[in-house]
Amino acid sequence: MSLALPNETLLDRSAAGRPFRRSLLQRVLSFCVREPMGTLGLVLVLAMLIAGLGADWIAPYNPTSNDFTAMTEPPSWAHPLGTDQFGRDLLSRIVFGARTAIIVGFTCAIVGGVVGLVLGVASAYFGGGVDMLFQRVLDVMMAFPLIIMALAVVAIFGTGVQNVIIAITIPLIPRCARVVRSSALSIREVPYIDAARTCGLGHARIILRHMVPNVMAPFLILLTAFVGQAILAEASLSYLGLGVQEPVPAWGLMLQGGAEEYASTAPWIAIFPGLAIALTVFGISLFGDALRDALDPKLRDR
Repeated sequence: MSLALPNETLLDRSAAGRPFRRSLLQRVLSFCVREPMGTLGLVLVLAMLIAGLGADWIAPYNPTSNDFTAMTEPPSWAHPLGTDQFGRDLLSRIVFGARTAIIVGFTCAIVGGVVGLVLGVASAYFGGGVDMLFQRVLDVMMAFPLIIMALAVVAIFGTGVQNVIIAITIPLIPRCARVVRSSALSIREVPYIDAARTCGLGHARIILRHMVPNVMAPFLILLTAFVGQAILAEASLSYLGLGVQEPVPAWGLMLQGGAEEYASTAPWIAIFPGLAIALTVFGISLFGDALRDALDPKLRDR
């Protein structure tokens, strides 16, 4: 025979989760108050995400349709940010360009970061000859600046969104692996790692279950930095004509498509895509700095 719980007990249990929810809300509000610039950066990043994900509903025009009767029109009610040299609405192209930036930026950061995370932790865990081999390979890759390495990869694989993602992801891997390895070296000497080995746990289980979670704080901060770097690298490659190709809307491609030629007669063609790139990277940088302060144990309880 089952006994029903008293009403008081049900109330106590239903209220058990409230302190956690209140504490989570308080942490979010505390973060916003303590890091106002980080909150501003988060707002800018969210604006880019909303614009990119909702581009089909936000953009007033088709970003690839030409209107040769409205070429290089200044900002107006019909075209809030003006039109380019082909009569395409700049607002629509910037909104859809945010989608390209999201795809390239987040894909490169996540893929490059995850691969670098695994390689960095594995290198620190095994040590010895394995660590030496990994580090020498990473040294060779890091000897080249990110944009130079990306140019070399694009020269091999060609242009296009997929090849640009590959070209930017490869240089991000050693940068993540090097930072993660430095954090994992101290974790390798912690007693519970020796205890896990003594219990007969496999290398993969120790790495994934016991070491990777303890390097997530610097890893998350790196991801925010990688998103901004990937967006800038994509814009640079597209500006040079080696990245995203027409008719795909991309901010760097908008700067490359006649911005210098029309700098004096139609400056809005270059100003607004440049502002989109600057504000997005600026917002990601602000949020990354605030996230670093929030995850720093010395500053967490300020």
